[in-house]
Amino acid sequence: MAKGPAVVAIVGRPNVGKSTLFNRLVGRRAAIVEDFPGVTRDRNYGMAKYDSYRFLAIDTGGFEPISESNILRQMREQALLAVEEADAIIQLVDAREGLTPADEETYRILSQSKKPLIVAANKADSSRLEEQSVEFYSLGVERFFAISAQHNTGISEMLKEIDFWVPLRARKAPEEDEQIRVSVIGKPNAGKSSLINAMLREERMVVDSVAGTTRDSVDSLCRFHGKDFLLVDTAGIRRKGRISQRVESFSVVSALKAMERAEVAVLVIDATEGVTDQVAHIAGYALERDRALILVVNKWDLVEKDSKTMKLQEQEIRDRLAFLDFAPIVFTSALTHQRVPKVFEAILQVHEQLHRRIQTADLNTVLGLAVSKHPPPSMYGRQTKVYFASQVAVAPPTFVLMTNHPEKTNFAYDRYIVNQFRHHFGFNGSPLKIIWRKRKSHTKPRK
Repeated sequence: MAKGPAVVAIVGRPNVGKSTLFNRLVGRRAAIVEDFPGVTRDRNYGMAKYDSYRFLAIDTGGFEPISESNILRQMREQALLAVEEADAIIQLVDAREGLTPADEETYRILSQSKKPLIVAANKADSSRLEEQSVEFYSLGVERFFAISAQHNTGISEMLKEIDFWVPLRARKAPEEDEQIRVSVIGKPNAGKSSLINAMLREERMVVDSVAGTTRDSVDSLCRFHGKDFLLVDTAGIRRKGRISQRVESFSVVSALKAMERAEVAVLVIDATEGVTDQVAHIAGYALERDRALILVVNKWDLVEKDSKTMKLQEQEIRDRLAFLDFAPIVFTSALTHQRVPKVFEAILQVHEQLHRRIQTADLNTVLGLAVSKHPPPSMYGRQTKVYFASQVAVAPPTFVLMTNHPEKTNFAYDRYIVNQFRHHFGFNGSPLKIIWRKRKSHTKPRK
């Protein structure tokens, strides 16, 4: 059975460029970068998509092994937690500053993990700095890499070395192709394991009333209406500020790796608590990864109800999670098995919608109606035209729209087009992606 993507932690002293490298690997400005030490004090997680490599990268706070100040001690703890979670480690050093006693002590501590450890000298922006970096061989490494995260040099060679020790290309096992892979996510103690037990109709998960019983992802296979399901019970995702015990630190990585493997995410909400800020944060994780989503309100048996309770609760969830207005809601009780089959039915429905294709003619008919009803923003008084659309991918359904001014489209208009597609075609539970491209002009320029 395929595992989730490999995990690579970036560790080093403050201000050596860890966040810059993290942003380069992830392909977006996900970490705060400032030119003074200590800006990153916690871990930051992101899916790296660099060249042909795909892995989960962890950006850590500054690692200062010989400092006893409170903040640096916390940053050191965060770095050690990331090392426990990681399959491989990049120790980042500063080529401009050269080898320091803190680098030597950091290497000594990291090498005790017995995990693949790569030393990379960052900020090697010139041949002179690359030559000076040979002093890092004195750490006892067989190979080190001179890189520049800012200028994007030397990174591919470094990743190739890591890939030799830890495969950085996630592959699906053949037997998983026919399975519907489902990750069950949510806050600790929301009832994820109990829900899976109810779905399996057997006590396969450890269930306890103490939050955080499940420490890592656990897979279970089952069948429903002739379909195979791979259910992944994940450790609850906690707020970063509450991740203090070492074993709790695995929760976030476990859940994110499970979501990377899954196509459908079942977000379990405690009916007695409702939608908290943390629930919304977890939902954002799933949405960022383009997963089909189902909202399961568990512990419904503990809520005092009348004829209006369910409708009011559903409206409250829609108000709090307005960005998930496309996700179906199922009210269940894992304890009494109430409406548990409805969860399976919802998974089948959203999985089908996630892989749905729309005929080009039907797509453009709806697009024409939408544009005529509400044209896109104009540019300098010139009309923005939308010529045609085509679906280029599924999981998630992805649409390319050709226009003369792609730069004038915005999030609000994207949302309008998405809502129009949903109104006519459904796509219940599935995220949709809109890509705008400029149509090349076929008219010859005047002489």
